[in-house]
Formats: sequence, C-alpha cells, structure tokens
Amino acid sequence: MGALTWNLKGRRPEEIEVSGISGITVTPQWAWGGSTGAGVRVCIVDSGIEADHPLVGAVAGAYVVVGVGDRFEVQETPPIDRFGHGTACASIVRRIAPDCEIHSVRVLGDNGGGVGDALVAGLRWAVGQGYDLINLSLSTTRERYLPALRAIADDAYFGNTAVVASAHNATVESFPWRFSSVISVGSHQEADAGLMLYNPAPPVEFFAMGHRVEVAGLGGTTTCNTGNSFATPHVTGRCALILGKHPTLTPFQLKDILYLTSDNVRGNNG
Repeated sequence: MGALTWNLKGRRPEEIEVSGISGITVTPQWAWGGSTGAGVRVCIVDSGIEADHPLVGAVAGAYVVVGVGDRFEVQETPPIDRFGHGTACASIVRRIAPDCEIHSVRVLGDNGGGVGDALVAGLRWAVGQGYDLINLSLSTTRERYLPALRAIADDAYFGNTAVVASAHNATVESFPWRFSSVISVGSHQEADAGLMLYNPAPPVEFFAMGHRVEVAGLGGTTTCNTGNSFATPHVTGRCALILGKHPTLTPFQLKDILYLTSDNVRGNNG
C-alpha cells in the first residue's frame, strides 16, 4: 500500500470487525438502496462545468471567483469549463447519483492553475450556501492558507455540509484533505467503480476508483483520466445517494456510514 493509493493486486486489505449502531445493521441496502440522490445539493468547487454536457446534464447554479481589486468575490456566471477537470468530476457524481442537483464554483483558471486566495473565497462561499456536499478534487500545499481552510472546513462540518476532499497525488503536505473535519479520499487501482475501501492507517480515510476512469471531456466528449481527483467524486456520489435516503444525517454520521459500508469492513456491510 502506497502513501495515497491502494493496489489490491496480490493481497487483501485488513478486515475490521464492527457491530451495529443503535440496533441498526448498516448495510448498503439500508444506507442507499433505491436512492438516486434526489433532493441533494452537490457543489463542485473546481474549474467549472461545461453547460449541458451529455454526461452531466443540467447545472443548477454556476459561479466564479474573480479578483476585484485586492480581494476575491463570487459572481454568478454561465456554466463554463475551459480546462475540463470540473466537468470530469461532475460526470462521475452524475453517473452515481443521477437525480442530485449539481452546482459549480469555478476557482481554477483556463489552464487548470489557481491561487489559494481564490480557493479560500470559493470554498467559504460554498459553505455559506449550505450545500449538502462539496466535492473538492484539489488542494493547496501553501501553509499560509491552512488556518483559513481549517476554519472553513470546521464551519462546514458544524453547519451540516460534508466536504469530500481529494488527497494530493504526490506524497506532500496539502490542505484541506488533511483535516479530520472533511472526508478525505485517495484512489485504488481496481476496475470497480463501486469498490470503496476504508483506510485503517490515516490520514487519507477512503479509497475509491481513480485509475483509468471514464469521464466527461470538453466539447461533449468522453475521456479517460487517472488520479485521486477522480476517486473523490465516486465518494461524493455515494454520499449523495446516502443523503438522498437519509437527509438528516450529520457529516459525522455520514462518514460513519461510509466506514461501515466499506468493502473491507466486516460485520455490517452485508
């Protein structure tokens, strides 16, 4: 097992014995069986989302972070993505939770680059809107943003917004995926979009499919991408299914259900 990815070939993951919570046996059927994510508001904080891509469909709301003098603010915008990263992530969420609402906050530029101040402004704004889920398939290595991002992540956690954050693809310190108040995701290399693994050796908490994932490309196309960025929306999509069936769950409870239904956790996942 690498620092941020989990290759199952040739070995089995550790199995962890668990028992029911408050008399409920938490199984996938109980957790999300029959759910389509209807009624769940998901915000993709990324490079934007291409309007009406056939693998994404309608974007319920689109916003962009822009510099105004010496500060950054969020403005409404048409659904636009000139880099493709956000559209790819949105297509994975849509595939898993077809009836969820997808919103976009664009914090990255046309070449996929961005600045920490834009990330902070966009994430803070998204948390303030009370979205049920925020997919954050990016991070920053600049420690000067750590206090602001930690405070925003805590606000989300206590405000019932679950932030699902991608671990960095390299073994470097970055944020906010390192915070315990978010749901952190790395990638395994199995060709199974439904396989989710709990990591008993944090800081990254869950592993999902992130190797050669079929995703939306720009111009209505389809492409194949690899990385923790594309594992993260698999977890966001599953969270949308769970919240569609159990809308009053807190982020703490949601993370607990993800753990109990992970494929390498034995006892409840049926």
